[in-house]
Amino acid sequence: MRGTDVTLIVKTQTSVDPFGEPVYTETEETIHDCLVGKPTADDVTTSIALYGKKIEYIIGIPKGDAHSWEDSEVIVFGERFRTVGFAETGIQENIPLRWGKNIKVERYG
Repeated sequence: MRGTDVTLIVKTQTSVDPFGEPVYTETEETIHDCLVGKPTADDVTTSIALYGKKIEYIIGIPKGDAHSWEDSEVIVFGERFRTVGFAETGIQENIPLRWGKNIKVERYG
C-alpha cells in the first residue's frame, strides 16, 4: 500500500493587529505517504450531527508526524479542504501499518 502527498497549510502568528487580533502567515508543508479515503455513510451522518459539516475525505497521517492538524487547511488532489474535529490517534505501537492518526476534512474554498 502506498500513500500520497498532502499539503498542510501551517499558520504561524507573526504579529497582532491594532485591534488586538493575531495576524498569521501561512506556509505550505508537504506531508508524504498519507492515505486518503472516502468516509462511510455513517461517518458523514455523524459529522453532520456533531459539527454541522459534511466530510469529504478521511486522511490517514503517518506515524511520527508532529504537525498540528486541528483547525487547519490541507490541499489534497489539488483542491483545498479544512479539517473537521480532532485527529483520532491510536497507540502507535499497536497499529500494524505506517499510519497512526486519522483526520476528517470538508471541502473548503
